Amino acid sequence: MTRAIQDLKYGIRVLRKSPGFAIVAVVVLALGIGANTAIFSVVNAVLIRPLPFHDPDRIVGVWHVPPPKSFPGMTRFSVSAANYVDWQRQNTVFQNMAIYSSKSLDITGGDKPEHVRAVRVSGDFFNVLGVKPILGRTFLPDEDQLGHHQEAVLTYSFWQSRFGADRSIVGRQIMLNNEPYTVIGVMGPKITYPDWNQKLWLPMAWTPKEAAVRGEHHSLVIARLKPEVTIKQAQAEMSAISDRLAHQYPDDDKDWGALVVPLREDIVGDVRPALLVLLGAVAFVLLIACANVANLLLARALARTKEIAIRTALGASRARLIQQLLFETIILALVGGLAGLVVAHFGVELIVKFLGDQIPTSMSIGLDGMVLSFTLVLSILTGIVAGLVPAWRLSKANVNETLKQGMGRAGDSGGNRTRTILVICEVSLALMLLAGAGLMIRSLWNLRNSNAGFDPHNVLSMTLPVPENRFRSVEEEINYWNQLLARIKAVPGVEAAGTVDDLPTQGGSHQPIAIEGRPAQSLAEQPEVDVRIASTGYLRTMGIPILRGRDFNESDAPNSPAVILVSDSMAKRFWPNEDPIGKRLTLSFFPGVVREIVGVVGDVKMDGLTQVEPSSALYMPLEQFKMPASADWHSFGLDLVVRTTTPPEMVASAVTGAIHELSPEQAVLQVMTMNQFLSASILPQRFDMLLLVTFAGLALLLAAMGIYSVLSYAVRRRVREIGIRLALGAQIRDVLRLVIFDGMKPALIGVAIGVAGALIAGRVMANLVFGVKTSDPATFTAVSALLAAVALVATILPAYRATKVDPMKTLREE
Repeated sequence: MTRAIQDLKYGIRVLRKSPGFAIVAVVVLALGIGANTAIFSVVNAVLIRPLPFHDPDRIVGVWHVPPPKSFPGMTRFSVSAANYVDWQRQNTVFQNMAIYSSKSLDITGGDKPEHVRAVRVSGDFFNVLGVKPILGRTFLPDEDQLGHHQEAVLTYSFWQSRFGADRSIVGRQIMLNNEPYTVIGVMGPKITYPDWNQKLWLPMAWTPKEAAVRGEHHSLVIARLKPEVTIKQAQAEMSAISDRLAHQYPDDDKDWGALVVPLREDIVGDVRPALLVLLGAVAFVLLIACANVANLLLARALARTKEIAIRTALGASRARLIQQLLFETIILALVGGLAGLVVAHFGVELIVKFLGDQIPTSMSIGLDGMVLSFTLVLSILTGIVAGLVPAWRLSKANVNETLKQGMGRAGDSGGNRTRTILVICEVSLALMLLAGAGLMIRSLWNLRNSNAGFDPHNVLSMTLPVPENRFRSVEEEINYWNQLLARIKAVPGVEAAGTVDDLPTQGGSHQPIAIEGRPAQSLAEQPEVDVRIASTGYLRTMGIPILRGRDFNESDAPNSPAVILVSDSMAKRFWPNEDPIGKRLTLSFFPGVVREIVGVVGDVKMDGLTQVEPSSALYMPLEQFKMPASADWHSFGLDLVVRTTTPPEMVASAVTGAIHELSPEQAVLQVMTMNQFLSASILPQRFDMLLLVTFAGLALLLAAMGIYSVLSYAVRRRVREIGIRLALGAQIRDVLRLVIFDGMKPALIGVAIGVAGALIAGRVMANLVFGVKTSDPATFTAVSALLAAVALVATILPAYRATKVDPMKTLREE
């Protein structure tokens, strides 16, 4: 310990004598360590930190696996009520099982109704999670039954924002959709599952009719494994139960399976690959920073060769010298780590800003104890990695030769080779990062310019939710939407307006269809298509082209023959060599209603801009929408789109005013242009691109610094040689060629190695890019040229200095 303290004090004294070197090294290390700390804080929050539930590793999500024929490529699907009931009754592997689904409603009783998101949950929901409220209690078994279900559990944030953290809230009534609900509990601040934007939980309280539905999939399921049961065993039993149900209910359950996955994978499965790629990217940045500092140390080592030789002559062992030299580098790394925390703090703020609502509030990103420990360990390891090679080289100095020569004449051919290798490593790593960033830029460009199937320019969109008990009948609600559209179309600057149940790119309803004149199939075997309920004028507003036939019009009245429009892909899928106009089909969720195809419209990306295969979709006119006889009626909300003759932002307030003139209590949410809507839909890809570009730019800067520092050192070492060359008649261009060649040779070797490495590493990014191959020649050519150009610029200044060597001064010194 005493020796370590001595080495620490000595290292601080040595570094204080070279403040310029120390500052540069600390800045380089701070950038590398700070970037790693920022990304690790996200990885820690999302992938490492335990979920805020009791024994979270035993909680799983249980999904349906849909029939491949009906849902090609899909491996997970929501669950139907009746199948959940069977799963719950027949399984022996779960301690508890619960089902839940989202619900939108209005909380009234104040100056203005507030639209909130709630989650309907079955009685065992909180038992599955193993969580307790901070106030009151959770649901009792009988509160999941109709007539006893009007209780609510509040989220912590809603309790604070709406009720001012009033601890007497338990037992009080609140009005939801104009019905009284009793608040029975308040959950802690970290409990927001499953929807981190939700405000409260309500009992599921199915009607007997709802609980018997087997063919409609609207809910999700979680379960807690029994202590002795593994996920593999649970999967085997759920597969066996699914097989039994398929034989028992072939019309609904044939080919429907079950999938059991850990809850964390359920929550963060989509962001895991991107986070791991970003973690690998910042690791590359840190390695480049280490190579840069190692090069700085090697360049500085020449001035210390005589010091090391004297200490060796006085009896210092090689191990002792390496230890002391490593202490100096570790000191630099620890200071760099402290500075890196400042970099990480601002980096985390930017990350949180860009991630927005993609990460639950329970997964708060910040510099907690785990992150600080990571930074400390990373700083020490960085100091060892950056200092080991220079310490090894310096401790190998030939004592006799060094003491005989002047301090500036010590041979260093091995050191030159080491520095060249480090530059090659820096350049190759930088090239790999640049290639990844280039692919993400190309991918984002392709996404932004991809054809979504509609014209988003000059279109304003907004969501108009409606409490489920607001209208007494479907006819009353449709009349409301028609009146609303008529008012909006009268607003100055509005060219067209329409409504739809789900806007493009955000998913929506999938329903089985039965085509007239073809063999009857069970519900499980019927092909599924995207189904949208749209008003007259919706297609025109969105700029979706009519390819054949006609659009909806006023003749498509409630009592007129039922009609539909189909997408071009659906027409080609089901009638490849026929004209689909006049063909008839039945939607399985609306049995008994045969609908005739009256038009074919352009394909629209229903499930996101990253969608590769076009959607098979059909549009049903709002005027002809009728609830199935087997379903309970409830009101529904729609999305509104408005095409304008002026910038949409200028019309937004007038449109909102027209809505409130008709219905003052109507909530208007997510008011944005369709261009903004599309931009928001690719926010994750933009976030990944920005981070990769930032890291690649940092790597490029560090690589340029590495090349410059090595060449500057080489020129200083070769002043005598260059002076003699000039004295013997060498031209300025010969000196420039010599120095630039020495600088570009390792850079070009690094580029070649980096291209090979990027081609191999590109496989990891295959699922993160869109519309571009991970081996894209244009991208690789561009980033290689960029890196070579930066390397050339980094060699010019040392080369210019070399031409300023005075040959007469050199000869006099000889």
